[in-house]
Amino acid sequence: MGKINIKPLADRVVIEPAQAEQKTASGIIIPDTAKEKPQKGTVVAVGPGTKDAPLTLKEGDVVIYGKYAGTEYVMDGVTYLIMRESDIIAVI
Repeated sequence: MGKINIKPLADRVVIEPAQAEQKTASGIIIPDTAKEKPQKGTVVAVGPGTKDAPLTLKEGDVVIYGKYAGTEYVMDGVTYLIMRESDIIAVI
């Protein structure tokens, strides 16, 4: 996780999703076509919030978000998700 050149606006955050599981608990290797989309990631950038609702997240927080939340953005071969803070379910 390095410094990125994205500054989200308003109540949006940029998240670097966690890697999908490679193996099951019993050691079976999961093929790429059967991997679940991760629902956990690390916040890498936060917007300033709105005047009515400042953001509660900060860079480095590990969060859980909705399965289909956010917009994917690829920069330098790394996929990021940009979403509203309200799409985030919990901080781990």
